[in-house]
Amino acid sequence: MLVPRTSGALVPRASGALVPRASGALVPLKFGALTQSDSHGNLRCVFRRSPCMLTTIFQAAYNSCAPGRHCTAGGCAGQMKVLITGGAGFLGSALANRLLAEGNHVRVLDDLSAGERQRLDPRVAFSGGDIRDVPKLWTLLRGVDCVYHLAARVSVPESILYPVDYNAVNVGGTVSLLTATRDAQVKRLVFASSGAVYGEQEQQPVREDAILHPATPYAVSKTASEQYVLAIGELWGIETVILRIFNAYGPGQPLPPSHAPVVPRFLNQVVSGGSIVLLGDGSQTRDFVYIDDVVEALVRAGQARGINSSILNIGSGIEVSITDLANTIMQVTGNRVDCLYRGEGEAGVSRLVADLTLSREKLGYQPKTTLTEGLRLTIMRDPRFSAT
Repeated sequence: MLVPRTSGALVPRASGALVPRASGALVPLKFGALTQSDSHGNLRCVFRRSPCMLTTIFQAAYNSCAPGRHCTAGGCAGQMKVLITGGAGFLGSALANRLLAEGNHVRVLDDLSAGERQRLDPRVAFSGGDIRDVPKLWTLLRGVDCVYHLAARVSVPESILYPVDYNAVNVGGTVSLLTATRDAQVKRLVFASSGAVYGEQEQQPVREDAILHPATPYAVSKTASEQYVLAIGELWGIETVILRIFNAYGPGQPLPPSHAPVVPRFLNQVVSGGSIVLLGDGSQTRDFVYIDDVVEALVRAGQARGINSSILNIGSGIEVSITDLANTIMQVTGNRVDCLYRGEGEAGVSRLVADLTLSREKLGYQPKTTLTEGLRLTIMRDPRFSAT
């Protein structure tokens, strides 16, 4: 039998007795193997000539589908148990509600520093707390098939002011979650990274194998987190998928008083009849991807097979200058306002657009929403902008 240990590991007992084991003790199994728990409470097999049957048993359990789930060559769907960190935020809440609507059991962890609980369907199991609280994570990860790690601080300008906080939450939180994921024996972790990790790149569209040039503490925190995800996933047999999400936008995107994302900031300036303020000369380009397309990619990343350790770009694949974004917003709203160029501001990298070849190949990902349509949907579905 397998029984919980005080350390959170599972110990088989040949006699069937449910007894916690001391670290380092040898446990005889019915089929003659020996296991040994190390100082971290992890089991390993001790053999001289024959392979460990325990590994085979664990592998069979790992590869089997839960009752009620439908699995094909493309992946598994239906009645998954998932945990979403940062699940009350802009992307996380949309993902949680989508997965719930498809019949999955959804748990959410969020400290509500940027998220809002009312975004979530009432049937979502919400827990308030810090991503670095490992004992809480142990509880929330119990029985989970896949964890989506979206919890993070995400403001690039703010990260420049508070790099210690960004490192503590983004990197420290990722390591805490990976540790708890290992302990809870969760099968898969999907990590929401960012296109910001690329920094300035001469070759566009940018591919996943480009040399990274993270230029802000936020980008550095995502880069470091990616490396932890890959390393710990490989060491402990956790399937990992990293999605480098470009400039996501859509209804409900936060609009803080300072350092607001560009799409809701421009929308707010246009519908209120003010002027659009552009940093730099407006020629810098970005890849704007509508929230529904991002959620679709996240769902597929949690279900697809054969994508372990994959790093995939998620964007629209369309390069749009900031000036063109402003003009498109004015066209969609029907409001014409002045554009003010603040050349002394920090405009970021000169160009950034995603190459989607790999995400199409691995996930079958194909963005469906054009920028014009996405802006129309945002205005229609977000009461902050629908007055126009």
